Amino acid sequence: MLTRYIKKILQARVYDVAEKTRLDFATNLSRRLNNNIWIKREDMQPVFSFKIRGAYNKIASLPPEIIAKGVITASAGNHAQGVALSAKKLGIKATIVMPKTTPDIKVNSVRNNGGDVVLHGTSFDDASAYAQQLVKEKGLSYIPPFDDEYVIAGQGTVAMEILQTHTGDIDAVFIPVGGGGLIAGMAAYIKYLRPEIKVIGVEPEDSACLYEALKADERVILDQVGIFADGVAVKQIGEKTFEVLRDTVDEVLRVSTDEICAAIKDIFEDTRTVTEPAGAVGLAGLKKYIAREKCHAKTLITVASGANMNFDRLGYVAERTELSERRETLLAVTIPERAGSFRNFCHTIGQRAITEFNYRYADNNQAHVFAGIRLTGEEDEKETLIKRLSEHDYTVLDMTDNEVAKLHIRHMVGGHGQQVEDERLYRFEFPERPGALLHFLTQIGQRWNISLFHYRNHGAAYGRVLVGIQVPDAELTDLQQFFDQLGFSYWEEKNNPAYTLFLQ
Repeated sequence: MLTRYIKKILQARVYDVAEKTRLDFATNLSRRLNNNIWIKREDMQPVFSFKIRGAYNKIASLPPEIIAKGVITASAGNHAQGVALSAKKLGIKATIVMPKTTPDIKVNSVRNNGGDVVLHGTSFDDASAYAQQLVKEKGLSYIPPFDDEYVIAGQGTVAMEILQTHTGDIDAVFIPVGGGGLIAGMAAYIKYLRPEIKVIGVEPEDSACLYEALKADERVILDQVGIFADGVAVKQIGEKTFEVLRDTVDEVLRVSTDEICAAIKDIFEDTRTVTEPAGAVGLAGLKKYIAREKCHAKTLITVASGANMNFDRLGYVAERTELSERRETLLAVTIPERAGSFRNFCHTIGQRAITEFNYRYADNNQAHVFAGIRLTGEEDEKETLIKRLSEHDYTVLDMTDNEVAKLHIRHMVGGHGQQVEDERLYRFEFPERPGALLHFLTQIGQRWNISLFHYRNHGAAYGRVLVGIQVPDAELTDLQQFFDQLGFSYWEEKNNPAYTLFLQ
């Protein structure tokens, strides 16, 4: 099998449109982590992603009489741009079906590259189904995003360039995983030529389709996938890609949203390029590997796979980066409600910078403070601070890893609801599109009263809402059925300490 892919990789037609990208030494990161870290700069491709390689190789492999009718694909991201530019280069028509939730930056990029954009549905599945309908109606050739031998071979040229550029020892290569096209092509090439090099896949914790497939020894379908690193948000690993990966991948690491955000910053500090979340997944895994193995002086390579980032997501990334790198901690502290309490609290914190300070009167005896505190990176610094506060008789709760606190509470601390009966708290994710928030409110509020509401738009394809609803115990079953009919992803948060301390 590997021999077949090696031949296809060596014969891949990618350089009519793709660039041979640089392999950059990450000076700052290497010094900080005491290892030799290299970054393959696929963000420097004409469409700012490696996807151009596989898309062009697939289209170029088709007979002229077939592609003369035009090509089509369904994609909300980088594959769409790769297909559009490839078709433009070959002088054929490309139809790109994209969900209506697709960020404008990607829609505009496809159009600028000559693609005919069709916006359909609110999810990738909707777009994909419609694309297949157009295939039948118009006789167009479908260009798959990852599960195709020519696509896999095109992506495999990334590994070919790495081994041509870095001829010395390489200990491990860390590769982001979505549907598996990139890692399958790279793993096939690396393991055929240099089997001693570890090939390590990296996935978001909430989109780990390869991890689960390898654990089950068969392809599985995830119930749902995370929305932050949308470029690798795939429910099931490809059939052809898994055939390669089950024998070539040494392990798969899973990383959190905060770890991905920190990796985006790391790449920026070494390259002055802002990658998209999926583009930094590999580096997040590389850093996690170093922390786990406590290795030194190893040669480790990763791929910056894409840089199609919406500008309005940068604030969210910066916010989460500080938490991931433990340069900030979020603490809920109960202090006495009396004169001088704030001054004494700040004195206990010492000279540390306070990044935010939220307070609301609770009662005549006590107050709850939600504080963000800058850390310097010293070992056990947060634990030392919490211990110091506890020694001064403050009740302290660490909120640094609390999703509700990070996403919502820190932006809405304002006090407890007074005489709010039967309040239930839920966290929702729903597809972003014009009018989506109004639609959501209309659906949720048509029967029960909304007693708390917080919404944040992070420039992503999905919106996040925290909502409190007044529902008597007798109507909870009806509420559950109603939520299931809505079809949105949701989580009950009634026992979340961020809620009970600051809002309930």
